[in-house]
Amino acid sequence: PGDLKYGDEVEYILCRLDHENKRVQCSLRGVELVNQLKEQESVMVSSRNLQCTWHPEYTAYMIEGTPSDAYGGLAEDLLKIESNMAMRRSRIISALHEDEAVLTLTSFPMLGVSPQATFPPSQPGGQFAASQYVSDDVINPHPRFQTMTQNIRERRGRNVSMTVPIYRDKHPTKVNGKEVNSVHMDCQAFGMGMCCLQVTFQATSSSEARHLYDHMAVCAPVFLALTAATPILKGMLVDTDVRWNVISGSVDCRTPAEEGLEECDPSPDPELAGDGVRRISKSRYSTISTYLCNCKSGVNPHTSTAKYNDVPVTIDQEMYDQCKSNGLDELLSQHIGHLFIRDPMICFKERIELDDTKDTDHFENIQSTNWNTVRFKAPPPKQEGKAQIGWRTEFRPMEVSLTDFENAAYTIFIVLLSRVILAFDLNLYVPISKLDENMETAHKIGAAAKNKFWWRRHMAPPDEKECNCDDMSTCKIHGDQDSSELMTIEQILNGNGSYYPGLRPMINAYMDMIEVDPVSIAEISKYLDFVSMKASGELLTTSSWMRQFVSSHPAYKFDSVVSEEIAYDLAVECEAISRGKKPAPELLGEHQIQDAGSIPPYNKPLGGAGSFNVSKDVLGNLVSKYSQRFHQVSRKRKLMAEITQKEKELGALRSELNTLTVAASPALNAKSDSEGERPTKIRL
Repeated sequence: PGDLKYGDEVEYILCRLDHENKRVQCSLRGVELVNQLKEQESVMVSSRNLQCTWHPEYTAYMIEGTPSDAYGGLAEDLLKIESNMAMRRSRIISALHEDEAVLTLTSFPMLGVSPQATFPPSQPGGQFAASQYVSDDVINPHPRFQTMTQNIRERRGRNVSMTVPIYRDKHPTKVNGKEVNSVHMDCQAFGMGMCCLQVTFQATSSSEARHLYDHMAVCAPVFLALTAATPILKGMLVDTDVRWNVISGSVDCRTPAEEGLEECDPSPDPELAGDGVRRISKSRYSTISTYLCNCKSGVNPHTSTAKYNDVPVTIDQEMYDQCKSNGLDELLSQHIGHLFIRDPMICFKERIELDDTKDTDHFENIQSTNWNTVRFKAPPPKQEGKAQIGWRTEFRPMEVSLTDFENAAYTIFIVLLSRVILAFDLNLYVPISKLDENMETAHKIGAAAKNKFWWRRHMAPPDEKECNCDDMSTCKIHGDQDSSELMTIEQILNGNGSYYPGLRPMINAYMDMIEVDPVSIAEISKYLDFVSMKASGELLTTSSWMRQFVSSHPAYKFDSVVSEEIAYDLAVECEAISRGKKPAPELLGEHQIQDAGSIPPYNKPLGGAGSFNVSKDVLGNLVSKYSQRFHQVSRKRKLMAEITQKEKELGALRSELNTLTVAASPALNAKSDSEGERPTKIRL
């Protein structure tokens, strides 16, 4: 267990709440806040596990926060995750203006609706995105982000274009008096301005990282649907629940010829990878295209990935041949060859001429801009004075949730699931074609509770004793141990008949096997129960909850339009829930959220000589005040102790009196009866 290291990444949206006009705006202060938070971390004196790392994101209204150090491989580390996330939120809150709020929303609902969607207000257009809806002011001003935006657009030869159908309510949706059926988005900010929750595991070897890569990829559509939180785009309720396809389109750098569009100019351009005409089936932000692990050297036919890689994969032949000639195996060579069908989107001139034996920047320029549901990460160059970072697998599909409790719950579930896959040697493989189908299913409204996903029937070889057929090979359930069927997420997580126990029971068995203490199990189970209840539909996804909020709002006209007033009230509600100021049992169950604003953002160091500078008079008055208060508190405590003692003594006396009274009663009654007189009253 001590070998495991992992960490989470949470992305945040900065909002300005205009209470007077009932308007929510995305606040373009992200860069300023990141610098302020970094400065505060640098001067803070504390243990590393109380520090955070802050990163800028693509848009100027986003920031990313991570723990400074990885969590360890002990059960108790799982119980640190929520408090660390709450600490991060607390620190952001401490840096906000009075009219600002920080929200873990996947998508800002009003982006692209009007210039008033940002603060300061901004006009659409600019040299980098050339958008008719969004200003370049929304892009983080760092040259990396601006240049990447322009390069994607120029490589395509046109703006990016994403179209999402509008949810059909009782009345048609109209914009400027015209009926519309879809939301159109034309720049990178619509996708890369979305927030997510990511978890990265460090593996013990490249083989283990590759194994996790494959099996986490199978889980990706399930957890995308479970965390669904994107029902509103550009001020409209849409007919999808998650963000993925929008982001995919927002960074799609393919030329028309690479997309296979019939009306395209097929003329090659030698300056582009593949001359710009090589057919590429997916955006650079997509599901995985091929499994990566050569499990047990392919000896076991049930885990041999050749059986499940059933979709053709485009590769760069030169890169593939170079990998093979340098001793890499077939699957890894294919994986890297597939990465290099893309052009790098940005390269700083100072980093062009590098020694590739010592620096990995050239590889990372391609690797880091291939955004898949999971990422296989090689060790970076060793930094002097720091421990060597190993092989890692990054789990990337999850949408960010409103509260730290929810985000911690999904993180804990994924971490434990990764351990279960390795410890029990589970086999989750389904064909890539079915994995792609699952990803589309995850986009459907209410998919977490209503839809079914292709899932493997047997995570381990079935036992003949489990089958009622005379010949197991003829059994529909047990005959093909590599078969898959359509299951709900509740069945996938909680079990489906005797042949498939479910991921959650496997996690429980794992914790029992490694003998996690009962107190920790009870605490961890709160998070696991929450995820199971999401899967069963007992709790709403964030997306379903938002739809209910909008549809029940007094200003909603049942036309799928989310007005400024509705968006403002939604943002206010989201902040109240995220800070524990308002319960949301339909979203969180009985769990109570602690207000991150009440958590001290930074611990105070225990200073010594020279740690403060006050005059003797001020110090004397301060000591005198606390001396008086101490004696008052001390006297009160002593009096309370005396009262407690006297009450005990009085209780003992009352008990003795009652005993004597009961004992004397029969004798008195007997005398009274014999003499025919009334009993004598005893005066105390």
